[in-house]
Amino acid sequence: MQVFLRGRGDQQFIPLVSGRTKPSAVRPWALLAVCSVLCFACPCASGSPADTPPNVVLITLDTVRADHLGCYGYKQIETPNLDAMAASGVRFSNAYTPVPITLPAHSVILTGTYPMRTGMHDFSGNRLNASQPTLATILSEKGYATGAVMGSAVLDSRFGLNRGFDFYYDHFDFSRLDERNLDAMERRGDAVVNRALSWLDGHRRKPFLLWVHLYDAHHPYTPPPPYAQKYRSHPYDGEIAFVDSQVGRVANYLKTKGLYDQSLVVVAGDHGEGLGEHGEKTHGFFIYNATLHVPLIIKLPTGTPQRKPVVDEAANLADLLPTILDIVGVSKPKEVQGRSLVAAMREKANTTPSEHYAETYLPRIHFNWSELRGVRFRQYHFIDAPRPELYDLSADPRELKNLYAERRAVANELRKRLGELIAQYTPAAGEKTAEKTGLDPALMERLKSLGYVAVSGGDDQVLTDRNLPDPKDRVQVYELVSDALTDSQHGRYAESIAKLKQAEKTEKDSIPIQYLLALNFYRQKDFPAAIEEFQAVLKLSPAYTLANYYLGLSYAETGNWEQAITSLERTLELDSTNFSAAFNMGAAYLKQGQIDKAEAAFQQSVKINPNYAQGYEALGEIFLYQGKLDEAIASLRTALEIEPGYTKARQALVKALQAKGLNREAEEEMRKGAANGSRP
Repeated sequence: MQVFLRGRGDQQFIPLVSGRTKPSAVRPWALLAVCSVLCFACPCASGSPADTPPNVVLITLDTVRADHLGCYGYKQIETPNLDAMAASGVRFSNAYTPVPITLPAHSVILTGTYPMRTGMHDFSGNRLNASQPTLATILSEKGYATGAVMGSAVLDSRFGLNRGFDFYYDHFDFSRLDERNLDAMERRGDAVVNRALSWLDGHRRKPFLLWVHLYDAHHPYTPPPPYAQKYRSHPYDGEIAFVDSQVGRVANYLKTKGLYDQSLVVVAGDHGEGLGEHGEKTHGFFIYNATLHVPLIIKLPTGTPQRKPVVDEAANLADLLPTILDIVGVSKPKEVQGRSLVAAMREKANTTPSEHYAETYLPRIHFNWSELRGVRFRQYHFIDAPRPELYDLSADPRELKNLYAERRAVANELRKRLGELIAQYTPAAGEKTAEKTGLDPALMERLKSLGYVAVSGGDDQVLTDRNLPDPKDRVQVYELVSDALTDSQHGRYAESIAKLKQAEKTEKDSIPIQYLLALNFYRQKDFPAAIEEFQAVLKLSPAYTLANYYLGLSYAETGNWEQAITSLERTLELDSTNFSAAFNMGAAYLKQGQIDKAEAAFQQSVKINPNYAQGYEALGEIFLYQGKLDEAIASLRTALEIEPGYTKARQALVKALQAKGLNREAEEEMRKGAANGSRP
């Protein structure tokens, strides 16, 4: 009889053929410190001890431009909740992110350090180092309850930002990822707030840190009713208006429960959105104002001294952690690179202008084009690129006139300052930064479905190479590839292939273009063409892990089990965390009738990922085939503990129990199956 196993996260896993069971379908100054505490230690609500530290509520607004909020002067939107919070709190008119990409930007927020220190330059392949302090680890050590709810899989816990949180809700279901359920990659703002307030209900009787991540303004822009109708002609604003309503829900809850006055509320954008400026539709590719300028609003606890309603002094997301710690009276770790904004919120102006660093490594890591690094100082913004750029923001806020050629002395001075900033923020040799983390194919698919071109064309070395193409000269290719990616994610493979081939005319021997072409052929089930393209990718980049992985799957689909096993073995050599590769290698061994090797491969898959239900189910099937009933029952029960609705595992468990003569237990399992619902 046949046994068909399918792993999570990718739709085409190798089918298995084996023995006796029935088939079924198979997924971040002592004096001054004392003064700060005296000035900003805030009394709690009536009846609470005066020395109780304030609660901290951090709300991050993904992809929200500051100049698209009412409180920042935008007239085409209604954002009454954010406007009210800005009116009663402190609004920073010039706040900036150092990196216009969600994961590294949030790493900056939670650690108070720049990407050079965190090692988080991008959205894939790295995990925040376990030794680096975060806002959550610091406040947790001070007795705070800590909870966080994520709006997107791009902040999945495996990237390390969950450290220090007692509760980190990133529960996305990717067991059947395909073009029909791409909305599963993100969580709508109302669902995020529902979960956050539910957690708060049980933890509001002690000081708490709550982080709410609202992702709705991220492309594609599909606001819910009534915002879809009201903002039909500019849906990006509709998403922001919806986000504003969810911020209002959090504020209203805090007020209703008597928590608002005693809470420090920080609302910050992680980055902006290009909206076509400089040819960039979304974000991450350039470092212009459109994607670096972010909203920042701080609602201080009751009892704070006089504060400025608007701070024009430049601020950075790296400043949030030291500011929060300053206000709640906790010393900042020595690693922190940002500065407290407490002084800026008083009536004192900083007479020493600060420098603000920005970067994007997306062009370098994914396309082998040049990275971009820049510095903002006084009215100038300098961008170090193969063709450098200099803008006078006071006269040219949209950065349309490059002054590099006519103000070379200013540019040279800023280039020097940029080099000094990089040296200042880069840790000493031997200091720990980000940890490498293998990305299983399911997570790569999650990232791509969120609009991230999660492929590797270059490398992740933080070096400058002026011989690489300037992103300004490749933005049309980038947008073409991004559009092709969208087509592919929605099952429009022919359209995607046509756009990639058009991009290939400009960008010869492009690893990401050829890789995406290969994936399209794979999904079209044109496996010979997929094999040819994956081989072309590996000729250019032999250590490309996922190209090896999908090459193995493509060989399997053509029945070439030997080559499939070779490619999957190579995948595991390159990335020992790829449990899907181990699982599929076991499937290929079963096709060859090599039961012992198949068992070893399945054991490897669950050793890598102890929560991999499919691996346990496969082991249970093998044990059942071999007559090892106790081992089969144990493995299948483990699979069902992980996924109670896993029909195939329950069917196999029923057979194993019946074979052992445990008919009453078998009947109970059948009843559980009917009660729990099922998945294949």
